Amino acid sequence: MIEKLISEIHKKQAPIVVGLDPNMAFIPSFIKKAAIEECGETLEAAAGAVLAFNKAIVDAVYDLVPAVKPQIAMYEQFGIPGLIAYKETIDYCRSRGLFVIADVKRADIGSTSKSYANAHLGKITVGKKSVPVFDADFATVNPYLGTDGVKPFLDVCKDEDKGIFVLVKTSNPSSGEFQDKKIGWNTLYELVGDKVEEWGKDLRHGQYSDVGAVVGATYPEMGAELRERMPHTFILVPGYGAQGGKGADLKGFFDKNGDGAIVNSSRGIIAAYTKPGYEKYGEENFADASRAAVLDMKQDLKNAIA
Repeated sequence: MIEKLISEIHKKQAPIVVGLDPNMAFIPSFIKKAAIEECGETLEAAAGAVLAFNKAIVDAVYDLVPAVKPQIAMYEQFGIPGLIAYKETIDYCRSRGLFVIADVKRADIGSTSKSYANAHLGKITVGKKSVPVFDADFATVNPYLGTDGVKPFLDVCKDEDKGIFVLVKTSNPSSGEFQDKKIGWNTLYELVGDKVEEWGKDLRHGQYSDVGAVVGATYPEMGAELRERMPHTFILVPGYGAQGGKGADLKGFFDKNGDGAIVNSSRGIIAAYTKPGYEKYGEENFADASRAAVLDMKQDLKNAIA
C-alpha cells in the first residue's frame, strides 16, 4: 500500500494529507440550517451537515492532494448517525481517488485488536462472504500494548494490502510526560521507533514499509532524529498549521530524495475561511478557501523540502 501512496504523492507533487476533522463550530451556517430543516434538531442533522461539509471540501481539493485523514472521534460524537457519516465520507473520498488514513488510534489485547483491524482495514465473514466494513487504506495504531496489540493489524496489512501508522512521538504538548522518559540510554519514543522499524521488516516495499510512524511537526529535532533512526518507516506528520508546525521545521522528516513523509493539516485547511488571510472567501465560498490553503501549504512544503 505504501508504494501506491508514494506514487500518488509524486504524481500530485504534494506530500499532504487533509484532516477531515469537522467541528460544528466551523461548519458554515447555511449547511447547518439546511440539515436542520431536513432532519430537525437531531443527531441526523448534525451528521448530515458534517457529510455535506466534507464532500464540498473533498470536491475542492481532491485533484491537489493524495490523501485525507478523518478523525473518528469527530464522527463518534454524533452517535450512530455520525458513524454512518464517517463511512460515507470514506466511500466518497475513495470514489474521488483519494487514499484514506483512518485516524482511529486503536489497539488492545490480541482478540480485540483483531476486531479493530478487521473493522477499519479488513473484512468480516458473514456466512460464506467476506465483507469490508469501514474499508480505509491506512489506520493509526497505539503501540502501548506492545506486539499483541499491533500484530493483528500487521496480519490484515499483509492480507489486504493495507497500511498502518503507529504513534511514536505525538504532536500534543503533554506527549513528553511519557514519550520522553528515559529507559536506559533511550527515550520511550526512541524504543517505540525501533520497534516500528522491526514490525515493518516483512512489509517493506522498496525503501519503505506499510508500517509507518506518527511523529508530530511540533518536535522537528526529534522528527529529524527519528527519520535517521527509522530509515524504512514512512512518517505521518500531524501538527502543521493550527498546532504551530511550519514547513521550515519539516525538512528533517523527509529523506534526501524528498520522500519519506506526508504532512497533515486539518483545521488549517477545512476551516481556512475563518483564518487570517482567507476571510475574503466568506462562508459561502469556504471550499474555495480550503483549496487556496492547500495551494499555500503545498508551496510552503516545497520551499522547505527543496
